[in-house]
Amino acid sequence: MTTAAALGAGVLVAPPAQAAAPQAPTAVAAAAKVSKARKAKQKQRANKAVKYAYAQIGDPYRYGGTGPGRWDCSGLAGGSWRKAGVKLPRTTQQIYRSVKHKVSWKGAVKGDLLFFYGGKSHMGVYVGKGYMIHAPSSGKRVKKVKLNSYYKRNFSGAVRPGY
Repeated sequence: MTTAAALGAGVLVAPPAQAAAPQAPTAVAAAAKVSKARKAKQKQRANKAVKYAYAQIGDPYRYGGTGPGRWDCSGLAGGSWRKAGVKLPRTTQQIYRSVKHKVSWKGAVKGDLLFFYGGKSHMGVYVGKGYMIHAPSSGKRVKKVKLNSYYKRNFSGAVRPGY
């Protein structure tokens, strides 16, 4: 007997596929509750991260700064989320790669981390209503800025930590 015939015979004698049994409503409801609880916890953490970022406004920028008191862009983002109970890696690229929940420019919500430029070399904490808090560069201080066309043009991705 050829392999094709043997395979065909196997298909002929295989039992008919059975339809999957419908899930009990309680299982579906429990899954939805877990999802809602997880979303609520993430939102709570995001609020803490944003509140912490606001408290750092005016602190000086320092290359490699992870606070308290002196920050670079990824140090500020990491410090804000650490205060909310979420540990992030050190650099912008590592943070982007490690956080699995990616979001779009239009889909950004309070607490999301926004990345800029081709190499994702700069980032900020989105605080809602078209603003972010970031540590801009040497000689400057942590500040809240409007996300204007410059930032939109240089946007290279966003993530939502805390899940």
